[in-house]
Formats: sequence, structure tokens, C-alpha cells
Amino acid sequence: MAYMLLFLIGFIAGTVGSLAGLGGGVIIVPSLLFFGALGWLSAVTPQVAVGTSLVVIIFNGLSSTLSYMKDKMVDYQSGLLFCLGSVPGAVIGAWVNNTLSAAHFSLYFGLFLIAMSLFLSLSQKKTKRSADETAAATENERESSRSETKAETRLKRASWWARKVMRTYTERNGETFVYGYYPLAAIAIAFVVGFFGGLFGIGGGSLMVPAMIVLFRFPPHVAVATSMLMIFLSSLVGSLTHVAMGNVQWSFALALIPGVWIGAKTGAWINKRMPSRTLVVVLRLVLVLLGARLVWESLA
Repeated sequence: MAYMLLFLIGFIAGTVGSLAGLGGGVIIVPSLLFFGALGWLSAVTPQVAVGTSLVVIIFNGLSSTLSYMKDKMVDYQSGLLFCLGSVPGAVIGAWVNNTLSAAHFSLYFGLFLIAMSLFLSLSQKKTKRSADETAAATENERESSRSETKAETRLKRASWWARKVMRTYTERNGETFVYGYYPLAAIAIAFVVGFFGGLFGIGGGSLMVPAMIVLFRFPPHVAVATSMLMIFLSSLVGSLTHVAMGNVQWSFALALIPGVWIGAKTGAWINKRMPSRTLVVVLRLVLVLLGARLVWESLA
């Protein structure tokens, strides 16, 4: 009974996580705490729930990334750059997690999920540009580059962290997206994302995906795919910290992993077919419900 329940939790977490680039921790952590409190599973501390979740999320991130790689939706350069901030952030977050009590954890985690639901509403804004806008933007960049002096060019080459990275991506339906970011700002934001991922065992995708869409104008599908690559790498490091601290319930992890692996493949398949607006609405609803329940438990 417990194994089937954990498999189902893993499948749902893998599907939802891969579908929206969240990693699945938003499902696994509260589920372990909730069913543990009911007596359906062995009770675990918040630290063990987070540590177990991060170990499982490694396989969610790997399975999803492999699926998205086949469709060339992963922005490897951006993902690896963001990891420069998210990986150390995940380590620090995992360390801070050990200082939280159960009541405080539920309160902070619940408020965090509700805040992410509100933040995700921003990602519903249109980020695509028409082909004409894309061509105009490209032409403006060319004109600017022609007017630069040699000194300015050398300065830009030296200060890579201050030079804006620009990308263009065209989806199968012909929609063209132009997106970009400043490396230093991107690393700083990724550090904050990694910190919350290590602190709450959620992989950080619930914050990174809307950040990429809203702040950097990433195409939604590229944002999700790139987020899964980041989640895989940052969760790998964050989980090692929790393993060293003894915060992993291995029997739970081994039962969750098969469901997460299959669910991640399923979520990636659905992601390519579901309208992003519908996906965001469903995700926001799930985050609000989970967050409200955790806040209520902490105050009860």
C-alpha cells in the first residue's frame, strides 16, 4: 500500500514537474509530510522530506532533460550559466533548512508557494514577437554594432558579464521569440532560485521558469526545458548536502523514483501539446491549494 502510494505521488510529481519545469518538489515535500501525519506513511521531519525530494528530483530532471533534448528545446549555454548561481545557492539553502522547525517550515513553504502562484500570473503575458519585430530588432543590433568604436568592442569582449546575451528561437508553428539577459544579473537571480530550491526541496523551477519568461522573455517551452537541465544539476549538488547530513529516507526515494521517471516522460509529452496559458492556470491553482493548506497547518 505504501509503495503504491509513493509510486503515485512520484508519478504525479514527475508529470507536473516536467510539464511546467518545476522539478516536482512542490508535490513530493507536502505529500510526504501530509501522508506521514495521517499515518499512511512513516512520519518524516521537514528536513528528511526535503532531502528525499531532492534525491528524487535528480531523476525527474534527468528524464525530462533527455526528452526535451530530442526536440532541441534546451538552451544549454543559458542553463549552464544559470547553474553558476543556482548550484551554490542550493548548497546554502540545504544548510539553512536544518535550522527550521516543523511549524516554521510549513508556514514559510506555504507562503512561498502562494507567492509563486501570484508571480506565475506574470508569465501569462505575451512574450512572443512577430517576424517583423524580430527582423527590426536584429537590424537595430547590426546598426549599433557598426557604430561601435574598436575601444568599445574591446571593452565588451573583456566585460563578458556586462554584455547582454541575445537569442532567437522559432517554434514549430512559426512563432518567433527574441530573448536575452545580462550574465551577471542572471547568475544573481539563479542564486536566489537555487537557495529556495535547496531550502524547500523544490528544485527551484517554480521560481526560475516565470523568471526566465517574464524577466528574460524566454519562450515558455524553452524556459521549461532549460529549467529541467538546471534542476537536474542543482538538485544533484543539493541532494549531496542532504545525504551528508543524513536527511534522506532511502526506502521512500526508491519507491518514488520509478513513478517520477515515468511521470517526467509523460509530462514532457503533454508539454508539447498543451497550450501554455492552460498550463499556467492549472499550476497556479495547485500552488495556491498546497500553500494554503501548509499555512493553515502551521497556524493550527
